[in-house]
Amino acid sequence: MATHKKRTKQQGHTELVLKEDGQEYAKVISLVGEGRLMAQCMDGIERLCHIRGALKKKVWILKDDMILISLRDFQDGKADVLAKYTEQEVRTLRSMGEINMQTDKKPENDTTIGDDRDSGFNFEEI
Repeated sequence: MATHKKRTKQQGHTELVLKEDGQEYAKVISLVGEGRLMAQCMDGIERLCHIRGALKKKVWILKDDMILISLRDFQDGKADVLAKYTEQEVRTLRSMGEINMQTDKKPENDTTIGDDRDSGFNFEEI
């Protein structure tokens, strides 16, 4: 009888992928569904991103993950996910000066609720 060996994922060292022209670093804001997510890009624009088929079932992308996206020339509000960075890779990118987003991490002592925009409600009218 033939013995079957259990397949294990190889923990090989992969090369860190840096952004090129037409690409941007982004932080996942929320998962939309159907292989899409909303991401806050380093250039300050929120984009709807499509997770490529090669990544869809192999790499699980969650909220607050750092990703590399490919920008679309014909649609500025949309992009495609190329890669997901691990925490170690994000630390390496920060030390290299590639990532310096203010929204990258929320300060521990931040106690604000919601955003700083005026809601248009005046409490003194009550």
